[in-house]
Amino acid sequence: MRDQQPAPVPARAPEPTHGGRRISTREAADLLGVKPETVYAYVSRGRLSSRSTPGGRGSTFDPEEVAALARRNRREPAESTPAAGKLSVRTRITLIDGDRYYFRGVDATELAAHHSYEEVAEWLWTGVLRPGVTFTAPAASVEVARRAVDSLPEHTGPTDRLRVAAVAAATADPLRFDLSEETVLGTARTLIPTLVAALPPKWHDRRDDGPLAHRLWVRLSGREPSEASLRALDAALALLVDHDLAASTLAVRVAASARAHAYAAVSAGLGVLEGPLHGAASGLAHRMLLDVLDHGTAVPVIADELRAGRRVPGLGHRVYPGEDPRARALFALLEEIPDAAPALAAARDVVSTTARHAPLHANVDLALAVLTASSGMHASAGETIFAVARTAGWIAHILEEYGESPLRMRPSGHYVGETPPRPLPER
Repeated sequence: MRDQQPAPVPARAPEPTHGGRRISTREAADLLGVKPETVYAYVSRGRLSSRSTPGGRGSTFDPEEVAALARRNRREPAESTPAAGKLSVRTRITLIDGDRYYFRGVDATELAAHHSYEEVAEWLWTGVLRPGVTFTAPAASVEVARRAVDSLPEHTGPTDRLRVAAVAAATADPLRFDLSEETVLGTARTLIPTLVAALPPKWHDRRDDGPLAHRLWVRLSGREPSEASLRALDAALALLVDHDLAASTLAVRVAASARAHAYAAVSAGLGVLEGPLHGAASGLAHRMLLDVLDHGTAVPVIADELRAGRRVPGLGHRVYPGEDPRARALFALLEEIPDAAPALAAARDVVSTTARHAPLHANVDLALAVLTASSGMHASAGETIFAVARTAGWIAHILEEYGESPLRMRPSGHYVGETPPRPLPER
């Protein structure tokens, strides 16, 4: 469980009384209650501005700005300051606590059980539920994104398609450099359906209206969906919408810290998501389930995975000491789909076979693999679901990061190379 103890509150910094003059580094350090070296760290991270003194032998600071930073520091946990030497990001979006997780304080699995993906996204962005909300993409954005995606080679992976669609959609949006909350929310409500609409359909229904889950289904499966199948897909999207500072989300916040526009920040997240230890993990679990179904038992499949030196996909999670709550919620919905029964049995076989030696619980990648494998989807479909879902969470983090000091995501490197100065290398 995360340590929720409040940080010690620093002594109240005095209000500046410098008659309008700028103050020295030492005076700024005294007001902030830190060392002069930390004042320079604040400057390098964009939390404080400075001016060089005549002759360039020192710096001066605006006392009002220093006092405002001191007030902010009193409200922040100590570990989020540069002096602490480690990166910690304040967020009001997602809390992971034990084997549960919460969106803005509300149990995320309960939200997914009672609300659509679009409604959960709105809650994440604004803290307001909008029952029945659906996202619609402008025709111009869809057209330019489709043209870009259709020009890619046939073997192009889903994340590459989505990244190209995001870049293409950005070129059609003249307001992309407006980073105000209202404009970014407008971008979010059009970008997500544009990403879905840009994907080629698996059958004749190139649906661009109605619930997003239905629009996404026809781009992932050639089968007619049942209501239970659509409900499971919609819930998967809602469950995956955010998961605190996962690797892709951190990349998004770094981009937003540099004030990249929302399309560019989402593209950064998509680049990280493609890794096999992140968004692509469900594809590995999908292929494993198909092998288990072919063999009729998990025993030889698990043996092959371990013999090859690979960890068994779909099991365990570094964040949850016990069961992944997202997997538990999604498995419950998959139980209601008759076509999912064989894949569910294969997943249980994987868990029980592995549990003989390592008591690992199923994670959401295995549950997502059951959904995709039982729905006639390609192994990469889980990656697509993950990417579309997480885009909403990235937007929430982008909005939050825009409210922070720019360029604060700038940790210092710990140099371990050759001691300088060294002579120029010979030719």
